[in-house]
Amino acid sequence: MSLFRGGRQIVTTLLVNNSIKRTLATSAKKDAKVCVLGAAGGIGQPLSLLLKNTPLVSHLALYDIAHTPGVAADLSHIETKAKVTGHMGPSELEAAVTGADIVLIPAGVPRKPGMTRDDLFNTNASIVANLADACAQFCPKTMLGIITNPVNSTVPIASEVFKNRGVYDPKRIFGITTLDIVRANTFIAEARGLDVSKVSVPVIGGHSGVTIIPLISQTTPPLSFPQEERERLSRRIQNAGTEVVEAKAGAGSATLSMAYAGARFTFSMLEALSGMEGKVECAFVRSDETEVKYFSTPLLLGPNGVEKNLGIGKLIEYEVELIKEALPELEANIKKGEDFVKNMK
Repeated sequence: MSLFRGGRQIVTTLLVNNSIKRTLATSAKKDAKVCVLGAAGGIGQPLSLLLKNTPLVSHLALYDIAHTPGVAADLSHIETKAKVTGHMGPSELEAAVTGADIVLIPAGVPRKPGMTRDDLFNTNASIVANLADACAQFCPKTMLGIITNPVNSTVPIASEVFKNRGVYDPKRIFGITTLDIVRANTFIAEARGLDVSKVSVPVIGGHSGVTIIPLISQTTPPLSFPQEERERLSRRIQNAGTEVVEAKAGAGSATLSMAYAGARFTFSMLEALSGMEGKVECAFVRSDETEVKYFSTPLLLGPNGVEKNLGIGKLIEYEVELIKEALPELEANIKKGEDFVKNMK
């Protein structure tokens, strides 16, 4: 069995790192409703703040099981276009998601020191399944961006829930892995003393540990690294989440950087929805690029979600080995998510 199916040379570069700043000055061609499920949490609040600051959003709907009215009231005082509505508790979930062009799910519990993303599974799997079910019923055509870990399992969970409701469209469900790209750009730029806004590193695979595969050989601009440094940088990118968890010493996980990354992905999706061409982001989606069902690669975004999967591109041998190392873990993560939905009562 071949390792790849239809791998193609990537010819379109990723967005530059200052996309958020650039987007703030972009005139919206289409009013958009964006809903954040888990808006009162550590990721949800700064993510909602960033979304409130773009003219691409006309309605920002915030949902959580507690504290949402306060967060919504706070954000509503900001002098920007987006109307903010707060929705709290299951009885208000339908109103939050109905009519949403994009729904983002950062809801769930964060990692703590010593925990793996897999340790989060039982709690977060149920949360994502319930929220995805509401979306499948009340906004089945939305672009669904999943942030809740473990993303390698929660994306299959959402997909299976949509299948059960008969509304599944694989082009519209995304695992937001943008933080891996943001980190790769930052670490590679620091290693070479470059302007990070000019550096673009595709990161493929999944969104935890060995499943995170930085394609340093495809960095823009082209850079050369000794093998030892390439390995060190790759492992740091793979383990960057743990770096933050340990530095916060029990006070949480990556929230601010994840909010930035989630906003960056959302801005690209909003621009694509408004008709802007050439918007490319990596995300964890249903894919035929490898032997596993879901895989993150650079994606050309369009009004209907994934317009084209740009594939894996040309790899060096070290990167081929990283993929071989990642596939068994990815396959197990995906199966765990699918089995969870299969066994739901």
